[in-house]
Amino acid sequence: MAAIASLPTARSARLGLRATPEQEVVLRRAAEVAHKSLTDFILDSACLAAEQTLLDQRLLMVSGTQYRALMDLLEQPEQPNEGLRDLFSRTAPWDKA
Repeated sequence: MAAIASLPTARSARLGLRATPEQEVVLRRAAEVAHKSLTDFILDSACLAAEQTLLDQRLLMVSGTQYRALMDLLEQPEQPNEGLRDLFSRTAPWDKA
């Protein structure tokens, strides 16, 4: 998907939105840090998020042979994996008190 956020074309569509004062402060600060106008920052950020959302929904097409190979891998019995065993034996950082 093309990087829509960075295409330098004339803007003709009008979008409106409402924000809380706190959201406006955060957006304005971020726009300043990024050296962008508030409009450019919001549009760029929204387009990037929209593109990612659409990419996450893509259908992955594979050949019949590739599909069968994947299914064969998934049907194999599990193999011991010391790295995973070690990882899952640790306490997660967010569970530490």
